[in-house]
Amino acid sequence: MRIHVVDHPLVAHKLTTLRDKRTDSPTFRRLSDELVTLLAYEATRDVRTEQVDIESPVTATTGVKLSHPRPLVVPILRAGLGMLDGMVRLLPTAEVGFLGMIRNEETLKAETYATRMPDDLSGRQVYVLDPMLATGGTLVAAIQELISRGADDVTAICLLAAPEGVEVMERELAGAPVTVVTASIDERLNENGYIVPGLGDAGDRMYGTAG
Repeated sequence: MRIHVVDHPLVAHKLTTLRDKRTDSPTFRRLSDELVTLLAYEATRDVRTEQVDIESPVTATTGVKLSHPRPLVVPILRAGLGMLDGMVRLLPTAEVGFLGMIRNEETLKAETYATRMPDDLSGRQVYVLDPMLATGGTLVAAIQELISRGADDVTAICLLAAPEGVEVMERELAGAPVTVVTASIDERLNENGYIVPGLGDAGDRMYGTAG
């Protein structure tokens, strides 16, 4: 598994505002969207392309276009939805699937409650969106599901990661074709499984706590 921490002043600037507890939900959603686009730029560096012949206003030339099958973007509900627009802005021709997972706050294990994806992902590059790589359980379960459907290149895009979650993914997904792209690997998890210093519950800060 590969880990890529995006080191860029704009990434650090936006992440600092996201961490601030005074940042309201509309601002949090907007900055998350902007940050995801920056992370997606790095995450798609190895997106598959094929050669295409075109004519410019001046002459014939050769360029590239995204290969088929098209990439699949899979936000993990609910917080991953707040990252979707920023991702498809960069990959407008990608297809979108959905994976509903929730962390059991007692066991800290991921539980699946909904899926909407193709059964066969053979030959597909898949981009998984989840704001927080905390314990690692949710992303491991999600990526194992994608690989079981034939995905052969999976990239997880996370706003933040904890060292404990990274370690779990490296252990549970050893040898799998997985890359993690994140804005920061933070200090640790606390006793409740939250990233420290982190930014709190990303879903609650994006959408509020109604429910």
